[in-house]
Amino acid sequence: MKELIKEGLKRQLKIKYGTDIEHANKGEIFSSLSTALMETIIDDWNNTTDIYRERKQAFYLSAEYLMGRALGNNLISLKLYDEVKELLEELNVDLNAIEEAEEDAALGNGGLGRLAACFMDSAATMEIPLRGYGIRYSNGLFKQNFKNGFQYETADNWLTYGDPWSIRREKEKVIVHFNGMDVYAVPYDTPIIGYDSKNINTLRLWKCEPIESFDFNVFNSGRFDDSVLLKNKAEHISRVLYPNDDTREGKLLRLKQQYFLVSASIQDIIKEFENLHGTDYSELPKYVAIQLNDTHPVLGIPELIRILVDEKQVKIDKAIEIAEKIFAYTNHTILAEALEKWNVEFIEELFPRILEIIEEIDLRFIKELVEKGYSKEEINEFRIINDKQVRMANLAIHIGFAVNGVAKLHTDILKDIELHNWYELYPDKFQNKTNGITPRRWIRLCNKELSSFITELIGDESWVKDLSKLKTLEKYADDKKVLDRFMIIKKEKKVQLAKYIKETSGIDINPDSLFDIQVKRLHEYKRQLLNTLYVLDLYYRIKENPSLDIPKITFIYGAKAFPGYRRAKAIIKFTNDVANLIDNDPVVKDKIKVVFVENYRVSYAEKLFPAADISKQISTAGKEASGTGNMKFMLNGAPTFGTMDGANVEIVRESGEENNFIFGLTVEEIENIRGKYSSKEYYEKNKDIKRVVDSLIDGTFNDEGTGFYKELYKSLIEENDQYLLLADFEAFKLAEERVFKAYKDSEKWAKMCFMNTCNAGIFSSDRTILEYAKDIWSIKPIQNK
Repeated sequence: MKELIKEGLKRQLKIKYGTDIEHANKGEIFSSLSTALMETIIDDWNNTTDIYRERKQAFYLSAEYLMGRALGNNLISLKLYDEVKELLEELNVDLNAIEEAEEDAALGNGGLGRLAACFMDSAATMEIPLRGYGIRYSNGLFKQNFKNGFQYETADNWLTYGDPWSIRREKEKVIVHFNGMDVYAVPYDTPIIGYDSKNINTLRLWKCEPIESFDFNVFNSGRFDDSVLLKNKAEHISRVLYPNDDTREGKLLRLKQQYFLVSASIQDIIKEFENLHGTDYSELPKYVAIQLNDTHPVLGIPELIRILVDEKQVKIDKAIEIAEKIFAYTNHTILAEALEKWNVEFIEELFPRILEIIEEIDLRFIKELVEKGYSKEEINEFRIINDKQVRMANLAIHIGFAVNGVAKLHTDILKDIELHNWYELYPDKFQNKTNGITPRRWIRLCNKELSSFITELIGDESWVKDLSKLKTLEKYADDKKVLDRFMIIKKEKKVQLAKYIKETSGIDINPDSLFDIQVKRLHEYKRQLLNTLYVLDLYYRIKENPSLDIPKITFIYGAKAFPGYRRAKAIIKFTNDVANLIDNDPVVKDKIKVVFVENYRVSYAEKLFPAADISKQISTAGKEASGTGNMKFMLNGAPTFGTMDGANVEIVRESGEENNFIFGLTVEEIENIRGKYSSKEYYEKNKDIKRVVDSLIDGTFNDEGTGFYKELYKSLIEENDQYLLLADFEAFKLAEERVFKAYKDSEKWAKMCFMNTCNAGIFSSDRTILEYAKDIWSIKPIQNK
């Protein structure tokens, strides 16, 4: 295999770039090596596709896939990493440098997109017939950089060296119809390589292209810009993930993206069904299950019905019945803003036939509820169309045959509180599927040192496909030699992270300090602001008492704020200003440090998770559906500092509360104070809270006339602190004191970290995807022999 890859690499360098290994740059070597590896897997990929078609398949529809880099992960899955590393060393090339040359495929923003990526990996490894569908955003989300503490966004040109890990399927493109505009959806297929398996699954991403890319006559008349108007209009649809929807045009573009995704995907699914099984569409549920990843792809429901009724002459009763057996819906949040509602006028403007079908579903649903004795007020809560808006979650729950939450607490909240009326109506639809992470990327690739040690202790690498085997390591929990080696590896990962931050940002951090890390999407409910208010309070306490007995600490943040989300941007600016205040204070700067890493992404996460001493998971209880970052930290040996929220509940259950740091109000306690809570009372009675909150408006920091800090102050005091930062402030401080005390006892700390790794096995996405396959999709593994 080594010689085969070597010859392929040389051949591709010559064909693609007209160069050789001695003169090629890192990007050219990355692209050519990837293409050479693609040559070796094509047969297995095609064979897997063929055998999957013989039986029922699941199709995963998601607006996001936060895939990250492909080369290293694929080498791990092919079990070729060491062989290729050795090959490149013989050619005087550093594999790590080649990996760094690859741009992240930043086609996602947070946990939703990364979960979809982990599911793709696990389905291939567990040999589950699952195909992913998404959009091939040419510019992804955005690249983030900071200037004077403010976030700025630039285009993410992730296709600088092309995309050697995808194949354009020109012959399989379809036409998507909008009102007054037709476009092509062109599929690009990416192989998802199963670890230690010949199964190679497919992620199909659609690129939007015009039917006519250039109007020759318009160009010749001198209207040069107008000649490519349709081309630009089409390409905008697949240009950027989550375009800013502050404007009417932005909202319409988002809605176009969603319909583009589902129309192309449903057409593709039906076309394949017809080619294999004919035109008896009542047989569709026998071969097809479609999972809707949140509300973004819910338009797939009326689109399937439209195609069956308008194009395949299926009666609407039958078409709806078929849809009810095919679609399942994953709810990722209880936040109202994420349970999408679209103005009726927008849907009518873009695809009026889809609105007609939704109206028909709504009318039938109302009739069903009337017959069951529901009142008008109760029916209004269920209606799919209400207040001139289409409620996508309602459509998904009504038609879908299964509805799942993504952590036990989240599912319980859905059933008992947020969707209780739906649960009473459809109790058999609701399930829990606790999220998971792929062990391949999140330990085997990103923490090779710890992976090798685990393999040594267990005796083989079988744990990479069966993470539950980590539990057997508990027998070493009191073995000083094992714990010492475990912590030596942790220190090594901290040194590596410090080196990377210095190289990329010019910032020095002390690897001997406690790395307290909070990395995730920026949102008020995730409470990055609470963390920063705590850091500022700690700063003031050190100023008052320079001999304060605490370990040296580095607080590390990573997060992107949506371009139109002012308060999220304000939190970034505030955190960077606090970092600057500390850096310029000779009394404090050697004791604590704050670093907000730029452009947080999957490849950066792969360096952060293994280096963490503490995993900050501090969302307001009841707001975080699950979290997957908490699982990645746990797997790499970091105790959780968090609220009893999302999957934190299950993390604590598995690894023990004694090995984590839990603080703050619980869901039940928050329910009890609902309507009674007054943030002003906390503000006025607690001088530490007042001091840090007042810093937002007393001139301590300068937001340069943006009004950012007044807005944060307003959210905490005038709007009664919706996410209860001030209510949890003192508990947060006490939990940090527990961290400092535990960290001083090196043996106790090592055991806490080790016990987290030992008990992370249940959080494998391999387990999650097998549960989806068995409990929702009713499909079994199929092995490509």
